[in-house]
Amino acid sequence: MFEILSDTFSKFYDPFENLAIDDTIISFKGRVIFKQYVPPSPRPPKKDFSIRIFKLCDLTGYTYDMSAYLGKDRQRMAQHVTATHVTVTEMTRKIEARGQKLYMNNFFSSPELFGNLTKKLIYCCGTVRPNRRGISHNLAHKTIKLKWTDICIRTRANVMVLLWWDKRDICMLMNIHDAPAGSNFCNGGGRAINPQIVMEYNRYMGYVNKRNKMANTYSIRQHTI
Repeated sequence: MFEILSDTFSKFYDPFENLAIDDTIISFKGRVIFKQYVPPSPRPPKKDFSIRIFKLCDLTGYTYDMSAYLGKDRQRMAQHVTATHVTVTEMTRKIEARGQKLYMNNFFSSPELFGNLTKKLIYCCGTVRPNRRGISHNLAHKTIKLKWTDICIRTRANVMVLLWWDKRDICMLMNIHDAPAGSNFCNGGGRAINPQIVMEYNRYMGYVNKRNKMANTYSIRQHTI
């Protein structure tokens, strides 16, 4: 049933240019081997066991594709390909060669994934962990010693890495935008100004959250056996 729904969602809908991929946690207490333990939240409702689902959404909140997390795939790990890399690749097969723009968080993004998707005319932007393979080791905040609101940029081939220091360091990986003009983003009043890249990322990454808000309006609660 899950596969039928996923295929139907993409069969009868053409998504907008900008898309976001993110995960959603769904409470579930039934008997499935791929449910995950989630520590109880201090605020109700408490979620002990849940199912993790990856979703690909556009600005309308429409779920264009989805995939359930079934656990680590040992065969893929043996091929030196991360599970997140494979997940994103499979969920973007239906939008290849369309020139779509894909936004993701640091759970998915990596230089290797971005390079692979660029060959399929899918351009990406997302936050990234500085210790990801392929990221320059000198991008650590303690190494380059950035001042408040300063920006540091590194480029390789067609991929750009941006490190911006606000309240904490923000590391972003992209092949959509051009490098920002200037090295300090602070207005005359001494307040930090978000670079255009950061503002667009915050705007487009909210697509999955928008879908979740829409779904909560029609939520159905039922106890499992």
